[in-house]
Amino acid sequence: MQAPKKALITGITGQDGSYLAELLLSKGYEVHGIIRRASTFNTGRLESIYDDPHSAGNRLFLHYGDLGDASALARLIGNIQPQEVYNLAAQSHVRVSFDSPEYTTDITATGTVRLLEAIRETGIRPRFYQASSSEMYGKVREVPQTELTPFHPRSPYACAKVFSYWITVNYRESYGLHASNGILFNHESPRRGETFVTRKITRAIAHIQAGLQQELFLGNLDAKRDWGYAKEYVEAMWLMLQQEQGDDYVIATNETHSVREFLELAFDHAKLDWKQHVKIDPRYYRPAEVDLLIGDYSKAKRQLGWEPKVRFADLVRIMVDADIENLRRHRQGEGRSHA
Repeated sequence: MQAPKKALITGITGQDGSYLAELLLSKGYEVHGIIRRASTFNTGRLESIYDDPHSAGNRLFLHYGDLGDASALARLIGNIQPQEVYNLAAQSHVRVSFDSPEYTTDITATGTVRLLEAIRETGIRPRFYQASSSEMYGKVREVPQTELTPFHPRSPYACAKVFSYWITVNYRESYGLHASNGILFNHESPRRGETFVTRKITRAIAHIQAGLQQELFLGNLDAKRDWGYAKEYVEAMWLMLQQEQGDDYVIATNETHSVREFLELAFDHAKLDWKQHVKIDPRYYRPAEVDLLIGDYSKAKRQLGWEPKVRFADLVRIMVDADIENLRRHRQGEGRSHA
């Protein structure tokens, strides 16, 4: 019997990492994830893998490590010997990157070099996926954005991602590494971090509906984004590493919607009037705004056979329903614990 393929995921505890782990396990992989040693457990998004009695939780292994620690990365890669490496780890919050530019650069940019060097030094030849971002386009030069659109990053996070993109291309061209960049446009889900605007909105709706909150503070409602469903986007990551050669792909929906549209749809779905609850707070504006992102995924469709299925309105409903259900379960659990 053939041994299962091994994959290593950095950032496995994040939204994309957890969905990717589930996908790879469903395909029979042995999955290894790097998690940072912290004072609290941050593995909540992986609980579904362990809770499912039919799951492949016995093929999921978590290792302590950090993109700031090159020797630990080399040791892990040498021990695990993965066939595929997915670099999803980053300080990924754009607004936070303005407050912590040095930390963002060290983890999001230099961390990628440390990982690529660890791969090169160990002498193994895994296929490598780099999580690139639509934020790299920033002040966009053309609409929609393609793989050939020039970058004009507008935040420390985006600058760091541009570096990681080009260093991945450089290792592909210099060392013959099978390395691909997935330029993913905004992708959301019920597992999105609570500080990101979409999840901030849907979580607030659940709390407003339950009478636990009255106001929601937001920044620029006119920013337009190309929003897709994270669970589908991780399939594109996997498909990139199944190709004959590494390449770079835009993963998007080719639709753009404003934050205001997200608000309206989300509050309408919960039968609430957003204008009664939403307040604008200038603190949430970025020093340099990205006004319009919309991606052309035709290359991914042509070469990978990938295209999005869940559209904007469905995504909004999925997220609102999930947060309302999460809060209901949480309150039920609290009620039982006090009984």
